[in-house]
Amino acid sequence: MVNNRERILIVDDEEMIRWTLNWKLSKEGYSCSEAGNADQALEMLTDHSADLVILDINMPGKSGTELLPAIRTDFPETAVVMASSLNDAGIIIQCIKEGAQDYVCKPFSLGDILLSVDRSLAKSKLETQIWQHYKFTADKPGEQMAEIRGFFFGAVENLVYSLEANDEYMTGHSRRVKDFTLAIGRQLELSSDTLEEMQWAALLHDVGRIAVDPHILNKTDKLTPDEYRHIMSHAVVGPNMARPFISNRVAGIILHHHDHYDGRGIDQLVTGNDIPLGARILSVADAFSAMISDRPYRPAMSAEQALAEIERCTGTQFDPVVAHAFFNTAGFIKLDED
Repeated sequence: MVNNRERILIVDDEEMIRWTLNWKLSKEGYSCSEAGNADQALEMLTDHSADLVILDINMPGKSGTELLPAIRTDFPETAVVMASSLNDAGIIIQCIKEGAQDYVCKPFSLGDILLSVDRSLAKSKLETQIWQHYKFTADKPGEQMAEIRGFFFGAVENLVYSLEANDEYMTGHSRRVKDFTLAIGRQLELSSDTLEEMQWAALLHDVGRIAVDPHILNKTDKLTPDEYRHIMSHAVVGPNMARPFISNRVAGIILHHHDHYDGRGIDQLVTGNDIPLGARILSVADAFSAMISDRPYRPAMSAEQALAEIERCTGTQFDPVVAHAFFNTAGFIKLDED
């Protein structure tokens, strides 16, 4: 149950959908209002701000995709969840690039909507905190700025972990990936600045998953090639979402973290040592964390099984130098599993 009555504006030309969402979300403690078209929505947002807008794409007159940029420009702290009966990966990615926090497909269940609203509000808070951080630290001296960055990273970290807590298969994943990434980086004697970049990349490497259809993410059967490609698109969407708030180097690490060392990854343009070192490190850390976690299609592997799989794929999927550095952190890995 929501405690602070976060405000939601439901924008849809179908009255029954508006009424149903209003009724369901109000029961969960949200304060809801309705608009039947784009012009009415903008008028209501101007008069009464909203924390989140649920925006139908296919409306008569100005569509939801046409309204989205106006909302993001005029009301940047308002989160937007797009809703449509069309499950089109191209439309989903375009909406995310335009600033939507999430995308739900009709017909949707109460669980789908509540999960989307919860993670979209959390992501919006994360974006706001990142933006406030950069405005606040822009003119601070080096020592003070470093201290502020530390406090800020902790706040962002807590928000990401809270967001993951809504997904039973992802809970703790970013924390593990961050820990494994830093362990490898220290083993390779990377600089403190590089380790800080790695820390940010590890924390934010999966933010693009919000653009992935949850039904595909939670599928228990084998994925089709198109479904697998759709899931892998999160590595492209993530940097685009976070680019205003992260360096180009961090964006590059996130973009390439699913590239294979031998060049045989999905739509891969670089290979071997041309893949950013940070991405090669993140690739191993991410894969290991995923393998020792339950997934909809398989139970978790043991640490020993996962290490054997990393070894099997060394030289093909994984950089041998990075993989061997990871093996040298085996004591740390065992402690994490325990």
